Amino acid sequence: MIFRFATPIAFVLLAVVPLLILWLIRYRRKRTSDIVYSDLRLIKASRPGGRIWAEFISPGVRLLGLALLIVALARPQTGNVNTETTTEGIDIILTLDISGSMKAEDFKPQNRLYVSKEVIKDFIRSRANDRIGLVVFARESFTQCPLTLDYNILLNFLDQVTFDMVEDGTAIGMAIANSCNRLKDSHAKSKVIILLTDGVNNAGEINPVTAAEIAKTLGIRIYAIGAGKPGPAPYPVDDPVFGRRYVNVENEIDEESLRQIAQLTDGKFYRAKDVDGLKKTYDEISSLETTKIETKQYLQFKELYMYLLTLGFGLILIEVVISQTRFRKLP
Repeated sequence: MIFRFATPIAFVLLAVVPLLILWLIRYRRKRTSDIVYSDLRLIKASRPGGRIWAEFISPGVRLLGLALLIVALARPQTGNVNTETTTEGIDIILTLDISGSMKAEDFKPQNRLYVSKEVIKDFIRSRANDRIGLVVFARESFTQCPLTLDYNILLNFLDQVTFDMVEDGTAIGMAIANSCNRLKDSHAKSKVIILLTDGVNNAGEINPVTAAEIAKTLGIRIYAIGAGKPGPAPYPVDDPVFGRRYVNVENEIDEESLRQIAQLTDGKFYRAKDVDGLKKTYDEISSLETTKIETKQYLQFKELYMYLLTLGFGLILIEVVISQTRFRKLP
């Protein structure tokens, strides 16, 4: 509920009221009246009626009526605000590599998969009004979570992602194809795949570039991220006899194919060489893919000045009547 005055400048006229009060006070002090009476003994013997205050009723009613008319000129209004919000969300599939190479610990203090999951969680929490799904892949690809607006469920599914969920390998083409399948029936204005991998396509029946052609046909944009430091990276090996030890494994990322995939679908390729680089990558993608939100407000007001106008004129009319009857003045 909103209350306002449409023409508040009218309140300037209220300054007239105290001026009229001062004028009436000074006028009554100066005014004298004479009356011819045959016998003053009757007046001397009379007692005061105790109604001296009655002489202020008539001007008081008149001034109150005038004040109400001035407030009516200010046009008091009450109204309601109705808000209509239109959102134009984005459908996003997060496609995450869970192959064995993601165990490399060049993203300190944890391995690539752990750090990637934490960064993706922040990305999910930063979104609103977007449907987001999760596809994971190694030698095979499967949907870990379909498109959803329930980010808590999505985060729970992301927490469950680990190694050895499928046979080891890197099927990038199959992962893109599976992600496209999740978006093909989407009616969102913008459809996006955010692909994160640290390897080279070495499994699956679909070539990554061919899968990207499918994405282009469906109007899907792909942001491809190559994760990992250049050069050898420490890779843990669990030996049943000597326990865990580390070996250096060369980081192989097919940057040329990932760049081609991104360009083909009007997306972008990113090379995340450390944790900060990975965070900045997802932040930039988030800023590129913004959700359109339109808010319209409808104001409906009801005029109240008629009530004050009627009351003000009513008081003035009453003052005219009582000044000529009950509170009539003698000369």
